[in-house]
Amino acid sequence: MGELERKYDVKIQNTEDKVKFPDELKAKLKDSGLMDAKGKLKLKGVSPKMLKRMKQEFVECPVLKEDIQFVQCFICPNFQSRVMGEVLCKGDPLK
Repeated sequence: MGELERKYDVKIQNTEDKVKFPDELKAKLKDSGLMDAKGKLKLKGVSPKMLKRMKQEFVECPVLKEDIQFVQCFICPNFQSRVMGEVLCKGDPLK
């Protein structure tokens, strides 16, 4: 099996602050069925313990040119994999 084609290896960073999802991200998550009406995330294959950790992580997105929460990165079409504290990103422009 070959390596995934990617443009960027983005380092995952931690924050101790309580992170609140922006309203547009919440709407996107609800529309795609990844969040229920009460605002609880429902990501398939992600344990509650991992989800809690993901909520306290962020990345410097090379496509959007800003810091975004890891959950937002995880649902992005450019997300390929998470490997040893880094995200493998395709780097394609977003609509």
